[in-house]
Amino acid sequence: MHAFIIEDDYLISRSIQDMLGELGFTSFSFARSEDAAVAGANGENFDLITADAHLLPGDGIKAVQTICARRDMPVVFVSGYAADIRDKVPGAVIVEKPIKQASLEEAVRTVLTQRKPGP
Repeated sequence: MHAFIIEDDYLISRSIQDMLGELGFTSFSFARSEDAAVAGANGENFDLITADAHLLPGDGIKAVQTICARRDMPVVFVSGYAADIRDKVPGAVIVEKPIKQASLEEAVRTVLTQRKPGP
């Protein structure tokens, strides 16, 4: 399974990668800014997106909204700004930082179970 990790902090992105690896993900793409995330998702099909809300530079919420406007993808927000996400993305699945393996695992299972079957 392939995950797209949108996170501007290198150490956090690697920690997410390690945790997702424990959940069976085997390949990863990374973006550190809103523009890089949108460009990196162009034409790609991911099994999961994880995204921080606040990126330097840019906005992870806007990046996810742009990506998901093209095609439905399961998303877990990983952020210290849960209230901002809830205000802008009702029903979002959020894991708050500092990230715990059990919380990420539960969130990933939730979004993968909710994923609409594609063509």
